[in-house]
Amino acid sequence: MGDAGAAMGVMPKVLWQKLIKADEKNRIELALNLLLIRSENKNIMVDTGLGNKISDKVKKIYSPSKFILLDSLAEHGLDRNDIDIVVLTHLHFDHAGGVTSIINNKKELTFPNAIHVFQKKEWEVAKTPDELNKASYNFEEDLKLLEEIGNYKLIDGDFKLTKDVTLELTGGHTEGTQVVRIESNNELAYYPGDILPMEINRHLAVTTAFDINRKDTFIAKKKILSEIKQREGIIFLGHDSNKQFVRSGK
Repeated sequence: MGDAGAAMGVMPKVLWQKLIKADEKNRIELALNLLLIRSENKNIMVDTGLGNKISDKVKKIYSPSKFILLDSLAEHGLDRNDIDIVVLTHLHFDHAGGVTSIINNKKELTFPNAIHVFQKKEWEVAKTPDELNKASYNFEEDLKLLEEIGNYKLIDGDFKLTKDVTLELTGGHTEGTQVVRIESNNELAYYPGDILPMEINRHLAVTTAFDINRKDTFIAKKKILSEIKQREGIIFLGHDSNKQFVRSGK
């Protein structure tokens, strides 16, 4: 669950309450729809969710469901050792919390064989967040072990991950937010993360209150939506509890 006002940003409740139902605490249901990509014989995991190290404080605020990422991978015949690359759109605790997990009563990298790829700008903010960003990151719990082991790659700007997958630095939601562009067999898809987290965010003006630069989010979203419409592509929705993806036609 997440605060409805924060998720809807500038959209007044009188408008969004017709589309999305909030509970007595003004929270709406937010999914954590993660993406598994197979490219160049590599298993690529995009984002990791909250993880299973959730504090009592976070449980009280957000009422999260059980961490089922490893169970979901098992349904596809994969385990934690089979993931080759973890792409993190950004390092907020609800996207990077699953980088580490409690396994056999010990904190470990959830995907011990994977290289974790994210933007240099994002890593720097996550390590030393200011007062504006402090509440959104949990470096010691989620990322410190990754730093110690060294299974990560810092990139600076757009990056060609495989022949099918490109990471594009957009900023907007955070300084180092990146989106995942997938193009294969002349088909196009985007996993835009929190640039476009729910179907309602297809409205250009509807951005979350968490965005540190709303204009950059707007620019990135407009580019993605335009390209998806032209190519009749797919948008994977990271936080929508009703739809995991939408296809946009001309």
